[in-house]
Amino acid sequence: MDRRRFVHALTLSGSAATLSPDALRRLRPVLDRAAGTAPQAVADDEAFWLGVRQAFTIDANHVNLNSGSVSPAPRVVAEAMARYWTLTNMSPSLYVDELLIPEVELVRQRLAAEFGCDPEELALTRNTSESLLTAQFGLPLSRGDEVLITTQDYPRMIMGWEQRARRDGIVLRQVAIPTPAPSLEALVERVWGAVTPRTRVLHVSHMTYTAGQIFPVRALADRARARGIWSVVDGGHTFGQFPFTWRELGCDVYGTSLHKWLTAPVGNGFLAVRRERIPEIWPLFAAPTAQDADIRKFEQIGTYPVALRTAVTDALTFHQALGGERKAARLRYLRERWMRGVEGVKGVRLLTSFDPAQACALGAFALEGMGAHAVTEALLSRHRIHVRPRFVTGEWEGVRVTPNVFTTVEEVDRLVAAVRRLATG
Repeated sequence: MDRRRFVHALTLSGSAATLSPDALRRLRPVLDRAAGTAPQAVADDEAFWLGVRQAFTIDANHVNLNSGSVSPAPRVVAEAMARYWTLTNMSPSLYVDELLIPEVELVRQRLAAEFGCDPEELALTRNTSESLLTAQFGLPLSRGDEVLITTQDYPRMIMGWEQRARRDGIVLRQVAIPTPAPSLEALVERVWGAVTPRTRVLHVSHMTYTAGQIFPVRALADRARARGIWSVVDGGHTFGQFPFTWRELGCDVYGTSLHKWLTAPVGNGFLAVRRERIPEIWPLFAAPTAQDADIRKFEQIGTYPVALRTAVTDALTFHQALGGERKAARLRYLRERWMRGVEGVKGVRLLTSFDPAQACALGAFALEGMGAHAVTEALLSRHRIHVRPRFVTGEWEGVRVTPNVFTTVEEVDRLVAAVRRLATG
């Protein structure tokens, strides 16, 4: 039996291209229910989303409103990963090298097609941090060159630039942004107003990890390119949450995690680099000179669990079967429902815009007289609701709420009731 037939016999190649028969059979009636219906019309169809919830293994004894850190994977993904892991352990050296690693190219191709880039512009990584630190430590910068970021960028990314400042003498400058922003145009002017003649890199989040503010990346990237400034975008919270393409963003570098909104196995991400700029960035780990212009130079990390990576295609198939527009409509509906539920409650301050162009799944609030850690602890200990505290040093602290496609309206309403109880003491 040749390699491809052998893999197919183990249901590996089949699972890489489509949902396994059992998973497809469970989901098909749910998907058929929404066929031909506009995404907005399905957003509040609880029977449809209850069917989607059944595709996950959910602990119903607590409310998980923290998919923003890491999301559960649907069963079809967990089962695929188990199959790949079983194959790995049958003969790790032979089967990984001869069977699984070649299959990884399909992962690259399918992710690139979904993201709207050339496969030769997409490197497979373990998470957003690895993706962006590769660019941060590899960009050609000299002493005195300025990097502009915001105060709401992810702490590890800020630390990465701070380390480069200590090591190479670059200058890190941070700009504060209003929370929530009055408009996307206001964000452009606030950020671009901090650019100086010495700015060499503009680093922004496509969506902030704090309160879910969506940034006008294209407008900033176009201005940056006209000035010869690198545009680096933290997309840790956007790929798989709502539809967009790489070309629409127009940035030079984009990094993301796939274990959040794509619901892939934990430990997957990708780095996208504009093809002509790949030779300019040094890889984080050593790679041969022959790979200077090859996106795969950013994947030279040594031995890693390939089974995690090959299961990404199953997560992508699940995501595509559900539909990106339909998924985004549901996530916006859930966020707006809980925000409307606490809007106007004395002591509650909303930190996220109602404007659908500025927010999707992520939302945040602050409670007067009660710190973010205290609110988070109270919601978990008293109401079994899991959320995350978020802090912007010197500016504000709040609680981030991130539902997902498996979240029910009843769970969101439980959050509303719990916050109202906390607000009234």
